[in-house]
Amino acid sequence: LWVFLALLCPAGGGKVLVVPMDGSHWLSLRSLLVALGQGGHQILTVAPEGNLNVEPSQYYTLQTYPVPLTREELRERVRSFGNELFERRPFLQRLAALHGKAQLISQLYASSCRSLLHNRDLMAYLERGKFELVLTDPVVPCGQILALHLSIPSVFFLRGLPCSLDLQAAQCPEPPSYVPRTFTANSDHMTFFQRVENLILKASESFLCRSAYLPFELLASEVLGRPVTINELLSHGSIWLKRMDFVFEYPMPAMPNIVFIGGINCGKKKPLSQ
Repeated sequence: LWVFLALLCPAGGGKVLVVPMDGSHWLSLRSLLVALGQGGHQILTVAPEGNLNVEPSQYYTLQTYPVPLTREELRERVRSFGNELFERRPFLQRLAALHGKAQLISQLYASSCRSLLHNRDLMAYLERGKFELVLTDPVVPCGQILALHLSIPSVFFLRGLPCSLDLQAAQCPEPPSYVPRTFTANSDHMTFFQRVENLILKASESFLCRSAYLPFELLASEVLGRPVTINELLSHGSIWLKRMDFVFEYPMPAMPNIVFIGGINCGKKKPLSQ
């Protein structure tokens, strides 16, 4: 009888703290928040005042915090970074330009994260909130720093990370002879010289991404009171929800806590015309 009554009782929704990444990352995450809100979960989304896309909704509560950058300044810097991604240049020149831009963008988002973590009133409110998990995109690891500070699990919602940091943090095998590196345009069937190029790029990634994510390592070490590397920070992710599908990607090894949800971007189906 008690089991039957328990089945009739509606399940209570959980309390979810969301620290989103702006731009197209947010547009995919928003569809997930709508589904969670419709399921009865209590969702608090924390975003900087000068964000580009994060807006209030009936499915979640939006809490903003002040940052030193205006929306117009952020839009211009993101546009400049995006233009670099599509510049047709020799590989090494494009890589050098992206490295410089990535450092600027990293400092920008680290400054925004610092504004959040040093906002005493907001942090006290979040500490009292008794959230059950943090949902965040780890391309900007601010949400993960907050999750460790609050001592609650984190769920990552991502497409991928630079320098294959997601594979390293999740301890997925990624042999450079078979797994092409980002920006090489190589496939998973490489010639000998492409494999050599792949190996050289992999060896250089530790320096490139180390410098780009250094502001977050310093901030995490300051907040958590101990030295923290980006790999250690991300290794605490409980679930990795990856917006990719092997229909469009080369097959790769995955750990049990990695879930592929590439179809989430196809949620709004529109019939094709004749």
